[in-house]
Amino acid sequence: MALSRPALITLTALAPVSWGTTYAVTTELLPPDRPLFTALLRALPAGLLLLAVARVLPRGAWWGKAAVLGALNIGAFFPLLFLAAYRLPGGLAAVVGSAGPLFVAGLSALLLGQRPSARTLATGAVAALGVSLVVLRAAGALDPVGLLAAVASTASMSTGTVLTQRWGRPEGVGPLALTGWQLTAGGLLIAPLAFLVEGAPPALDGPAVGGYLYLALANTALAYWLWFRGIGRMTATQVTFLGPLSPLTAAVVGWAALGQALTPLQLLGMGLAFGATVAGQAVSRPKPSHIVAARREVVLRDTAADRRARRAAPLPWTGRTDKGVR
Repeated sequence: MALSRPALITLTALAPVSWGTTYAVTTELLPPDRPLFTALLRALPAGLLLLAVARVLPRGAWWGKAAVLGALNIGAFFPLLFLAAYRLPGGLAAVVGSAGPLFVAGLSALLLGQRPSARTLATGAVAALGVSLVVLRAAGALDPVGLLAAVASTASMSTGTVLTQRWGRPEGVGPLALTGWQLTAGGLLIAPLAFLVEGAPPALDGPAVGGYLYLALANTALAYWLWFRGIGRMTATQVTFLGPLSPLTAAVVGWAALGQALTPLQLLGMGLAFGATVAGQAVSRPKPSHIVAARREVVLRDTAADRRARRAAPLPWTGRTDKGVR
């Protein structure tokens, strides 16, 4: 059943909203200082679960494509994001991440031939400004490694988003299988790094087990399925404009569940970022590839029918048809 556009946007937006709860779950329920182990348990179990449900493996060139997308969207993105969050002060990693629409706009011009409009660029700048008002705090000198990791994580996810739209999906393969491929590939990439850097897994208590189950099932398996499903039906820029909902959700969760106060400046930033998110969905979008292909087929079919009709019709100056004439 085809979804209406508002329903599609709402379901896709649930992904960054879910990701906005990651910080609270990590700090309140999970063992401290284990970012790679947490990234591994987010990605690999979720990917294997979706593979078991979809029961479809890549074929041919899609083994390589799935590995590339898994590395960009999961395997590189998760560790870089956690590294930036641990080394940068006051939510600066979230501010860099909120520039994702600008990254995607530039990459879409290079890889998809979609030239960004002035409205898209302005809306992306407003989104980044709004997020910065929500999450930034006074801090000392910036950590160059953390800043580089934040930029690299945003570039990695943005490139993966654009390539996911450019490559689409193999015929007969749904977003569930495509998500499973990427999560599994990304998890396998993280696994050796996690054990090499952090050693053996930590002991887990009940809250930690519940936290990891939430991250793997709702925060990753379901959220990334909705995300990649949205990429297949919307432009990469439109999907990325939903990204600021993640730090906004984190701020709301911190206020509602962790007792963190929201200042008037933060509320202003939330309004700007949310307004930019809504405005980002109003940009013109190309027709999905299956619609373009169907219309092309109709045009070709009509052209062939017209050609046959012309060949069967008598030529006005001879009374004969043009059958056989090339």
